[in-house]
Amino acid sequence: MVLPALAVLTVVVGYPLGRGVWLSLTDATESNMGGTYGVNKIPATYGFTGLANYLDVLSGAEGHFYPRLAWTVIWTVACVTLHYGIGLGLAMLLNRAMRWRSLYRVLLILPWAVPAFVAAFAWRLLFNSESGLINAVLNGLGMNGLNWLGDPFLQKVSVVAVNVWLGVPFMMLAILGGLQAIPRELHESAEMDGASPWQRFRYVTLPGLRSVSSTVILLGTIWTFNQFPVIYLVIGRNAGADTDILATYAFKLAFADVRDYAMSATYGVIILSMLLVFAGAYRRALKRQEAVL
Repeated sequence: MVLPALAVLTVVVGYPLGRGVWLSLTDATESNMGGTYGVNKIPATYGFTGLANYLDVLSGAEGHFYPRLAWTVIWTVACVTLHYGIGLGLAMLLNRAMRWRSLYRVLLILPWAVPAFVAAFAWRLLFNSESGLINAVLNGLGMNGLNWLGDPFLQKVSVVAVNVWLGVPFMMLAILGGLQAIPRELHESAEMDGASPWQRFRYVTLPGLRSVSSTVILLGTIWTFNQFPVIYLVIGRNAGADTDILATYAFKLAFADVRDYAMSATYGVIILSMLLVFAGAYRRALKRQEAVL
C-alpha cells in the first residue's frame, strides 16, 4: 500500500539528496563535470576528496561560512520572534468579539495567500530608491529617501520586514486555533480567583498554547533558516557578503561565476545537518519541560 508513495519519495527526495551528499565529497565544478555538447561528449574528470570540503568549511579555511552563519542565525531569530509576537497579538485581538472580525481575518490572511515571489517583487518596487512608494512617502514628509536595496544595513531591514509580512498570517492562524481550543472556563475561574489580565495570560493562555507554539516555532525556524526567495528576489544582484544567508550563498556557489557544485552541495548538507540537530534538540527540550510540568 505504501510502495507507490515510497517510490515517489525515493525519486523526488532520496535521489537528489544522495546526489548532493556524493557531490559534497568530490571536487566537482563546472569545468570538470563533463557533459554532452552537441555531438561532442566531454568526460567528467572530477574526483573523490572525502571530507576535505567539510574540513575547509568548518575549520574556517574557506572563509565565508561563519560570517554568513552569524547573519543567518540573526535573521532567523529576528524573523521568528516577530512572527510569533505579532501573530500572538493579532490572534488575541481576533479571538475577542468585535465588529467586522471576519473581514479583519480575511485581510490579515491575504499576505499568506500571495505567492512569495509575487510578494518579493511587489516589495522590491516599494523599496525602489528612485520611484518606490516608501521613499515617495518619506519625501512627502520632508525627509530624504533611503537606499533600501543598496545599503547593506537597510538591505537587512528590508528583507526582515518583507519576511515578517509574509510569515505573520500563518502564526496568527495557528495561534488563533490554539486560543479557541483553550476552555473558556479556565479564564473565568482565574478571573473569579482575582487573577489580573497579565496573570491570566501568563498562567492560562501561554500554557494552553504550549503545543501549538512549539510546533509553529519549530516550523517557522526551519522555513526562515532556508528562506531563499525573499532575500534573493528582493535584493537581487545587490545582495553581498553582509546580506546572503547560507541558502542564498549555496545557490550562488552552484549557479554564479564558475559553478562550484561540490562546495554548494557541502553547504546544503551542512544546513540540513544543523536543522536536524536543532529540531531534535528542540523536541527533546520540550519533552523534558512537559515532563517537569
